[in-house]
Amino acid sequence: MLANIKIGVLSCALLVAVLQGCSQHVKIGDLTGDPNRYRAKQVTISGRVTESYGALGTGAYQVDDGTGKIWVISERLGVPAKDSRVETTGKLMEGATFGGRSFGTALRETGRKR
Repeated sequence: MLANIKIGVLSCALLVAVLQGCSQHVKIGDLTGDPNRYRAKQVTISGRVTESYGALGTGAYQVDDGTGKIWVISERLGVPAKDSRVETTGKLMEGATFGGRSFGTALRETGRKR
């Protein structure tokens, strides 16, 4: 009986550790409204692409989820077409620049659901 309890406690601890490593799905309005809360953390957003600029696998695109808009900097995944729906994961950063253009608060993309 005691062995089963120990296994259960260890399983719960492992699950919590794994879930903490996962990115949070957040609204863009929350990101832009309180960027300090999310700075340098892995987050996931989803929405519609409203602007898209890129070449040779790099670029930037803007995502609107209805609560706000944010620029996403993509350095290896290319950029999705304007008006497409995306779900992307990355780290929030302020003072983002790409190709000599300043994007203010942006998400540096680390992955995207296709």
